[in-house]
Amino acid sequence: MHTLSTTMFDYATLRPLDWRRGWAMGEFGPLASARVLIVEEAKAARHESGGSAGVSSGLLANLLINAGYACETVSSRHAALPVIEHRGTDVIVCSANGDTANVGEFMRVVGARRPDLPLILLAEDTSVPAAVAAMRQGAFDYLAKPFKDEALVAAVGRAVEVGALRRENNRLRQQLNVASVAAGFVAESEQSKQLVALIRRVAPARSTALIEGESGTGKELVARMLHYWSKRSEGPFVAINCKAIASGVMESELFGHEKGSFTGAIAGRAGCFERASGGTLFLDELAEADADFQAKLLRVLEDGEVLRVGASKPRKIDVRVVGATNRILRTEVAAGRFRSDLYFRLNVIPLRLAPLRERRDDILPLARHFLAYHAAEVERSLRLAPEAERALLGYSWPGNVRELQNVIERAVVISGAEVLTADALALEAPVIEPGSGVAPEVRNPERDGRTLQECLDEAARGRIRDALNRAGGNRVEAASLLAVDRTTLYRLMKRLGLG
Repeated sequence: MHTLSTTMFDYATLRPLDWRRGWAMGEFGPLASARVLIVEEAKAARHESGGSAGVSSGLLANLLINAGYACETVSSRHAALPVIEHRGTDVIVCSANGDTANVGEFMRVVGARRPDLPLILLAEDTSVPAAVAAMRQGAFDYLAKPFKDEALVAAVGRAVEVGALRRENNRLRQQLNVASVAAGFVAESEQSKQLVALIRRVAPARSTALIEGESGTGKELVARMLHYWSKRSEGPFVAINCKAIASGVMESELFGHEKGSFTGAIAGRAGCFERASGGTLFLDELAEADADFQAKLLRVLEDGEVLRVGASKPRKIDVRVVGATNRILRTEVAAGRFRSDLYFRLNVIPLRLAPLRERRDDILPLARHFLAYHAAEVERSLRLAPEAERALLGYSWPGNVRELQNVIERAVVISGAEVLTADALALEAPVIEPGSGVAPEVRNPERDGRTLQECLDEAARGRIRDALNRAGGNRVEAASLLAVDRTTLYRLMKRLGLG
């Protein structure tokens, strides 16, 4: 079998990315591990070799098995969903049998869950419009009955090839995203340099890690760097915000559930621990988890097994858990809100992210980094005026790096100038002197009780609304008036609730 061999050295100088992948391409021969799921909603007519009006699922399976594929057959599209989610497949071969409307809905569901999974539709309608409609709904290929055996084998071969390429592209895109973010991790201050050195040192270990830091300091970025620099980088990185999940469904979300275990559980579903198997599970806002969940999380960490809701037998998992919180967990333990045994189980590798006000040497490098990013987006040369840099250094940054990034982005949009002044940043008066060693205090920028971020957001909304009015609602023209890329405008409008 031929293989593709490529070595890429990422620009974060982390390590070479070296992989070899075999593809189930027609010229390379079928890949033995390629799996095909055959979905037959209703009994089809008898198949006759060489082309016929109908094809039975059993004969389809025999045909593809003889071609070198591993096949599984289900009798309904409903039964196909748990197979796709839990056992997995590389290609779906689905027979329409006249039920085109429901097949379209099935394709949409599959596309939402597994956009990389090719689906070949077998149908009795030989018209071109039917084929075009199927492709628009998400079918990879469309074979009208009768068709020849070799046509189906060739279509499955192409689908396996394309599916493998899609998955590889997704994997590489994720790696490049993390590498680019890691490359942009600014570490000029001594605290940040020590943190990066520690992350590199502990990343290869399987031990759990606990990241503590204020909101906006970059806890998920650190978790991703731990994953990327580890031996698990080829595996999945699954991030869950414990605060965003309702307590009633948190157990199901993390541990999974079996079919019929509760109202609405129409099929079994793998939880986050199972989906992250072989990789890293990042649990953000861990201090928000209730006592019951904490007890079950402790059991998972100790036993390396998860018990789905409604199941009687646990499942083995291989996951590295990285927790994060913007609270001080030791304080939560002392207050009785967090289990001490779970705390010590998580805190094997403690990582503390200092707030931006404690690493002031990072402020200007970070600001320039964000400015360079937005300058590339708007295709203009942008720089900070000296007084703007002084304003940045004199501000207390209660929202940390996230707030700094938002301030720079808004300044680019609102100002539209090549040189960003202190007024464009719209920061309140300095609350500390650079290098004074005085602890910063956050003051309310408005007498009406609004926060600084609310004021800046309102200013950005006004500027964008004005540009849209002048452009007659044309967003492309509005982006031009604001001197920003249209994708930047769309992102801002979505974040500011402008539709």
